[in-house]
Amino acid sequence: MQISVAVGEVRGPATWAEIATQARAAANAGFTTAWVSQALGWDALTTLAAVGGGLDIAVGTSVVPTPQRHPMTLAAQALTVQAAVAGRLTLGVGAGIGAMVTGMLGLSADRPAARMREYLTVLGPLLRGETVDHRGETLTAVGAVTIPGAVPAPSVLVAAMGPRMVGLAGELADGAATWMTGPRVLAEHIVPGITAAAAAAGRPAPRIVAGLPVCLTDAEDDVRTRIAEQFALATQVPEYRATLDREGVAGPRDIAIVGTATRVRRALARLDDAGVTEFMAVPFGTAAEQDRTVELLAELVGENR
Repeated sequence: MQISVAVGEVRGPATWAEIATQARAAANAGFTTAWVSQALGWDALTTLAAVGGGLDIAVGTSVVPTPQRHPMTLAAQALTVQAAVAGRLTLGVGAGIGAMVTGMLGLSADRPAARMREYLTVLGPLLRGETVDHRGETLTAVGAVTIPGAVPAPSVLVAAMGPRMVGLAGELADGAATWMTGPRVLAEHIVPGITAAAAAAGRPAPRIVAGLPVCLTDAEDDVRTRIAEQFALATQVPEYRATLDREGVAGPRDIAIVGTATRVRRALARLDDAGVTEFMAVPFGTAAEQDRTVELLAELVGENR
């Protein structure tokens, strides 16, 4: 299992200088990928184009919501980044949190899997430089996106938790990206589901990138309490609530990787055993806590080389 790291606001409020510093540190430590999430602040793809070009590290979005981005627009953004980072982009996409899509943007969020199927059907060819002529139930896309130097096509991952989205990630994408998803759900639902879907579609073995907060600490209870506060929204959002219930936990504090170096190592081994191909670490806590955590993870990266 590879180990990568998230940079930017998913780790807490961050200035541009702090994001750039986190990305440089990730590259210098030998992490597989520097991931940026799309939230309500920094634009993930713009950030990656700006910080990724001068660094020796793969970059990725985990994830960009698709409802507010037409696939031709997203393809142009992604291929621009792909050219800027010399072919090292992984494009993670997701259906978005339904309540935010409707409440904040006034867009439809019904039938997310059906919408994602159409979206991926169009996005894939566009990323390969092909012309599309799609007039479907939920979107229309006619034309092509041409950006010299944007090769090969970016790898595409889908934010997948429910069975239908897991199937799409295996059938029409290169794998899945998960967030706040524990080892039981990964081992029993996501990994076997996406692997079977990829095999049925004649696709290569899928990537499964699992993201969780992680903190190296001796004050485990305190850190878990802070995680519960910072990520409280996950307990209220139906998409995440269902996954937490399948895991048999109350909230993010129960699946975050927190504790001594021994406990962190054991938790990562459990993810590896579940079939995760890449762990996306989201260092949590104060700057000092995050630095200690990153140092431990960098040691593990070195041991796995």
